[in-house]
Formats: sequence, C-alpha cells, structure tokens
Amino acid sequence: MLHMLSSILQRLHYETTCAANGLEGVNALKGQSFDFILCDIRMPKMDGMQFLRQARQFNTEATVIMMSAYGTTDTALAAMRAGAYDYISKPFKTDEIELTLRKAEEREALRRDNRKLRHRLASLEENHTFGRMIARSASMLEVFDLSVKVAPHPTTVLITGESGTGKELIARGIHQMSSRSAGEFVAINCGGIPASLIESELFGYTKGSFTGADSHHQGLFATAHGGTILLDEIGELPVPSQVKLLRVLQEGEIQPIGATHPRKIDVRVLAATSRNLEERIDSGRFRQDLYYRLNVVHIHLPPLRERTEDIPLLSDLFIKRYATRGDSEVSRIAPATMALLLNHSWPGNVRELENVIERAVILADNDDILLPSHLPDSLRCRVDTAPSIAPDGSLSIKNAQKSMESSLIKRALQITEGNKTKAAELLEISYPSLLSKIKEYRLTKK
Repeated sequence: MLHMLSSILQRLHYETTCAANGLEGVNALKGQSFDFILCDIRMPKMDGMQFLRQARQFNTEATVIMMSAYGTTDTALAAMRAGAYDYISKPFKTDEIELTLRKAEEREALRRDNRKLRHRLASLEENHTFGRMIARSASMLEVFDLSVKVAPHPTTVLITGESGTGKELIARGIHQMSSRSAGEFVAINCGGIPASLIESELFGYTKGSFTGADSHHQGLFATAHGGTILLDEIGELPVPSQVKLLRVLQEGEIQPIGATHPRKIDVRVLAATSRNLEERIDSGRFRQDLYYRLNVVHIHLPPLRERTEDIPLLSDLFIKRYATRGDSEVSRIAPATMALLLNHSWPGNVRELENVIERAVILADNDDILLPSHLPDSLRCRVDTAPSIAPDGSLSIKNAQKSMESSLIKRALQITEGNKTKAAELLEISYPSLLSKIKEYRLTKK
C-alpha cells in the first residue's frame, strides 16, 4: 500500500515520505513539516486515531486524510472530530486520491488567503494609530494621515481643537516621526505662565539682567535646540512676546534677556490652541503676521461627539490600561453602558472619557464588566429635553417609535462599520430581530 501510494503521488508531482506505522509517522513529524498526510486507521504499534491525536501536539498545519478498509460513518465522524480533513474508504481509485488532494489544496489556498487577510486587517489596525493615539473614524484617520505627511518636514504646524482632543499627543507623534526624534520634545503651556515670566522662560536670561537673576538661565528654546518645542495655548501668549516669537520663526535666533547678541537656534516650532485665533486677531490680541507664520500646515482635531465611532475603541483601550494598572478583572463593557457612553456629548472630549473609564474600572471592583451603575450620575441621568415626535410632526407614539428605532439602528451600524452582530449586541436585540428591522425600515450602512 505504501509503495502504491508513493508511486501514484510521485506521478502527480508530489514529494513523498513513507512511514510504516503511526509511531514512525510521529517521528517523521519531529524532523520536518508536511502539506498533507495520508494515514491508515489500522496500523501496528500506533493506530491512525492515536497518531492523529499525537500529531496535533506538534501544532502541524498539515491537512490529514484518513484511510481504511473498515470504514463506517462513526469512524469517519470520529476522525473529523479529531482533526482530519477528509476520509477515504479502501479500496480506492487513483482518481479518488487525486480529487481528494486537489480539494485539500484548494482548502489550503483558502487558508493561506485567510491568513493573508488577517495580516492585512492587523496591519490596518496598526495603521489606525499615530503615536499614542488610536482611532477608526474617517475624520481622525485624515488627521493621522496629514500628521504622517508633515512629520518629516521642518515646517511649523498649527494644531487646533477643543480641550481634551489630544493636541499634545499629535505634536508628540509628529516629533517622534521626524528626524529630530533623538532631540528634546519641550511642551509649554503659554496660558499657565504669568506674562511677566513668559519671555524669560522661553528665551532665557543672563546673570544680573534683572533683580533675582543670580545665574544664567538658557530658556526652553535653547533646551529644545535640535528638537521640537510645542507652544500650547498659543492664543494666550502676550502680544510683546508674540513679537519675539515672530523673530525666532523668521530669523531662527533668540536673544535672552540681558544678552547683547542674538543666538542661533535650531528648533522646530509646533503650536496648539483651543481658541479661535482669527477672532483674537480681530480683537487685537493676536498678531496676524505671527498667525500666518504658524499656520503653514493646519491640523484640526474634531471633538469626540463628532466621531462617536471612536468611543468603543478608546473605551477598550482605557479599560485595558487601568485594569492592568489597578489589577482589576474588568475586560468588557455592557451594551447598556456603551449606549450611555455613545449618548453623552463629551464636553471634555477624550480626556473626559478616559477619566470616566478610570473611575468606572475602580468602582467595578471585582466585576469583569462595566455596568451603567459604574458611570457618573451625569451620564446615567442624562435625558434629552426635546420630545421625540414622528417625522410627520404628529404625536403618534407608534410612528415616533419607528422613527426612533430606525435612527438607533442607523447609528449602531455606523459605529460598528456595518457589523450586524456587534450592532445587535449594542442595541440589545437579537440578530434575527435586527435583520428583520433593517428589512422593514429599508436601512443600509451610510
């Protein structure tokens, strides 16, 4: 039988290795890998079922085809359960062997394609990050893409967005992806330093230049030499300091307080603000020429309420972070809890979401799931002030209910990127029920 099979397979252009029994087959697996294994059920020393169980201990990905002249349905099913791909009854014809192997090859091709697809999806997931930030919304992926493009260039960048959207994280990511990543990244909040001290902090001073200047101080621009400086809340910078900053951007030099000569400086400047600088220009609180120097590339971070599809992703990230840090059992979020998170307006944006998740993980104690009771009252007790009415303006409860269901399903499909199983979990309805409602309301993912 071994000689016959080996001859048949070699004529079909397969390379073969023969083993007289199950024990020899196991030893063969220790030294090399195989694409396919044809194995008899009845063999001396170790039968086919024992071989199949031991072969799986080697984590072999070979496709196993069992053979026997004593074939029964029960034997075939037992072999399948143990990991065999197919079962052939003896005696068999050459065509039957070839057909079975060709089917197995098609299966292997599908498995390879599936692995490639998983790798591609994993790669896409990795590309949905920038620095320490993660997102899946189209608006944030555009932000990541623009940040990646601008990172290698020395140009100034103006980063805008509400408080808590991650402006400093974007700046740090730009620095890390630039040729200056080995240099210092210095961040300063222009609104957190008194106006009388801001220039000395930024540009430094010489010993004796003013009362209390007992030693030389190089300033943050000098500290960031060869690296990057982030001027956070640039809109709060006093107008006199804006004049000096403009000179730094134009001439590439600083002049410490009390110094008689300017000093050349090599620093990339990034600026961030939650203010509307154009309004501050109109009111005379920000120089227009400085605005144009800073706004070479403008990156705007959308608020969290405009990218709710990122909330589940960010929530999972924060759960892992704080569960690990606090040795907590929490690993998931109840659908009702996620619904509350998605319904919140998040005035504090990602920073607020992170704080809410950290608090919830602490309150969850030994639970493995975050429940609505673990959230702050402001999220659990929020009620829409506007009454829900039917699209035709009537007060029909039946029509309003249909309108509400349709709206919620649309939002769930958008958040889950069309994944109906996850959408059903989010909506807390069965999968068949969701399919029925999608058909009833003629909904598609948009």
